[in-house]
Amino acid sequence: MDKLAIVVPCYNEEETLEIASRTLREVLEDLIGKGKISGDSFVLFVNDGSRDRTWELIEEEHGKYPSRVLGVKLAGNVGHQLALTAGLLTAMDLCDVTVSIDADLQDDVAVIEEMIDKYHGGCDIVYGVRKKRNTDTFFKRTTAQCFYRLMKMMGIRTVYNHADFRLMSQRAVREFSRYRESNLYLRGVMPLLGYQSDCVYYDRKERVAGESKYPFNKMVALAFDGISSFSIKPISLILGMGVIIISISFLAGIYALVSYFSGHVVPGWTSLILSIWFLGGIQLLAIGLVGQYIGKIYIEVKGRPRYNIEKVLTGQEETGSSEIST
Repeated sequence: MDKLAIVVPCYNEEETLEIASRTLREVLEDLIGKGKISGDSFVLFVNDGSRDRTWELIEEEHGKYPSRVLGVKLAGNVGHQLALTAGLLTAMDLCDVTVSIDADLQDDVAVIEEMIDKYHGGCDIVYGVRKKRNTDTFFKRTTAQCFYRLMKMMGIRTVYNHADFRLMSQRAVREFSRYRESNLYLRGVMPLLGYQSDCVYYDRKERVAGESKYPFNKMVALAFDGISSFSIKPISLILGMGVIIISISFLAGIYALVSYFSGHVVPGWTSLILSIWFLGGIQLLAIGLVGQYIGKIYIEVKGRPRYNIEKVLTGQEETGSSEIST
């Protein structure tokens, strides 16, 4: 019987952690009772450098349920994507299948059973997909839809309305471990693995407690990481824009010459100043975008560990370690 690990990245989640622990333990007990997973399945909380009592609460839950609740403490805050990666790679050798879910429990834990059923049916990856976005504000809903359309235009394979609620078999996680980039966008990486996949659909809920840890600036940064990590089309678009501007300038030059020789020159500085500002802005935008790509190359070529693990609660021993780059 397969051993399940539910991996939960946490950042300042002291208000939700005990609720999440209880809810996910109940899910495990239910699946164990139905004979769908083994009795030694567990929840793995990953503390992503929280500044509140998140880690202390993880230790308390581990003390109460040493074999059911495990923990990983990262040495600092590395961000949601790398914290989730740390949890998946830690769980890789401890279980047969993983399910990743956020601590706020907005994703419906009831569909985890359906994920397990699809896994038993031969799927290595099962995506949790939202049916609709009614719980989002109009702004967030609109920007999310625009983002997915933009990703599609860029040729990036993603699952529409899927975040990081997914099931992965051990071999899928092991294959994922070969992807060593630091600028991770997991929603774009998973479809690249190529294994058989499917989706389960659910209605997203409100947070059980606390506040969202993904403000607008983080969402924008994640969106840019997603685009720049999988596509060079933005640079191609700027090249195309440069060609268009040169063409327009050429036509404007012909018009200026015709006006000059026909004696219909109208002096004025407004159009000149606007042109200078416009072209200057385009140049700065182009330089900045290319600089972002160069910055990502700079980060990748250094080959530093993506995260350091300060402590691991496994139920058998407590250890400290770090990821080793290859």
